[in-house]
Parts: sequence; C-alpha cells; structure tokens
Amino acid sequence: MLQEIDLFGLPVKTFGLFFALNFAAWGLLAARRLRELGKPVDLAFELVIVALLGGLVGARAYWLVQQGEAPGLGDIFGGSGLTWYGGLIGGTLAVLVWARRRDFRGLELLDFAGPGLALGYAIGRIGCQISGDGDYGKPWDGPWAMGYADGVVPTAPGVTVHPTPIYESLVLASLALMLWSLRDRVRPGVLMAGYLVGAGIERLLVEFLRRNDTIAAGLTAAQWESLVLLLAGAIWLTAIRRRSGSWALPEADRDAALAARERNLAAA
Repeated sequence: MLQEIDLFGLPVKTFGLFFALNFAAWGLLAARRLRELGKPVDLAFELVIVALLGGLVGARAYWLVQQGEAPGLGDIFGGSGLTWYGGLIGGTLAVLVWARRRDFRGLELLDFAGPGLALGYAIGRIGCQISGDGDYGKPWDGPWAMGYADGVVPTAPGVTVHPTPIYESLVLASLALMLWSLRDRVRPGVLMAGYLVGAGIERLLVEFLRRNDTIAAGLTAAQWESLVLLLAGAIWLTAIRRRSGSWALPEADRDAALAARERNLAAA
C-alpha cells in the first residue's frame, strides 16, 4: 500500500490525490461533452470547481454525522473521513446552485452528469485501493485475495480479504463507458436514471462482501441508500418508457443529434 507520495518535497495523501483526479477526469469529460453540444467549454472548469468544493464539504460532513465526532480540518484530505454518498449529495447541491445561476438546468444537466459520476467513482476507488483506506472486504483466501497490512486502515498480519475497491472500479468504469456510448442515442433522462440503477445495484451487491456493519434487515446503511438510488432510477426509467414507448431516441432525432455533435466538434 502507498499512503502518500512525495510531490516536489510535499507529502500528498494518495486518497486525496485520486479524489482530486476524479474531478480532473470529470472536467475533461465535461469539456468534451460541452464541445459536442456547442456550449462554452469554460463552463466545464466552473462545474468541476463547484462540484469539488461541494463534494468535499458533503463527504466530510456526512462522515462526521455517521461518526458523531467534532470536525478536524487536518483530516479533510486524509486517508479516511470522506464518504461517497456525502460527496454525491454535497456535490449535487452545489452543482444545482451553479446551474441555476448559469441557466443550465433540466434533464440535459442530469444526463451530462451521469457518465461523469460513474467515472469519478471508479477513479476514487483506485485511491481507496492504493491507500488501503479500509474500504476492502471481508476475510477471504480466494485466488485474488490480498492483504492491506500497510494501509491507512490495516488488515491483521497474514489476513487476506476481498479487494472490493478493485471490483467497484471495474464495474463503475464499465458503467461510465456504457453511458457515454449511449449519449445522443437515448431520450433525455435515461443516462442519469441508468446511472442511478447501475450504481445502486453495484453498491448493493458489493456491500455483501465488505466489512460494514448491518443496521436493519441484515443490510448496511450503504445498501439501504443504494436501494433508494436503485428504486428512484427504476421508477424514472419506467416513466420514460411509458411516456415515450422506448428509451431510445427516434431514428431521425438520433441522426440529427449525432450530426450536430460532429459539426460542433469540427467547429471547435
């Protein structure tokens, strides 16, 4: 495990580094999409800064609520003390405020965020894996089991566990790729709803392998939260299908969207 790296003489926590890389990837993806939509690329940088600040505050605040501890400013970029659901809530609220000021609202903004959320989560879990911050799974001696004896939250010497951060990175990266490939091919709202369903299923299932405590009906807090995401996404997808008859754009609309994308990219 690698808890921190030396960056020009400055020690940098690997978890914090990958947390930041998550938003850098967001920015690159957002800039590309804005070009495709014919919108100012500068909006991508504003969006990333707002989401980063809101995500940091939300991630730390949510963790503190769960722990019942007083805040510690020195831990904000630490190897622990940041939660994904808190970051999602804080980042979402901050982006909604920004979008209102920029008049960039509605389903277009939500679909804009779907692939980025999945990609950012996948990158963030790489940081969890490298730092060994405690997001690993239960004891296991299978073929790819591993120990985190040198992690921020170490396993006991000789104990191997499920490397669940790797599982999550692979699944969410695949989800991000799938959602990105569907842009301009599905109806408004489908990308974000698909993200909610995919992310909800992933976290619901991986929690059975993780070492988190259950809180009710044999499920962890993260599983209950995932069920909310999954249910919301499923209801949303059902509503789109009932209203429109299909999740896919009509052929003429799809061809027009793809053609507009190519024109905007060529003009950028």
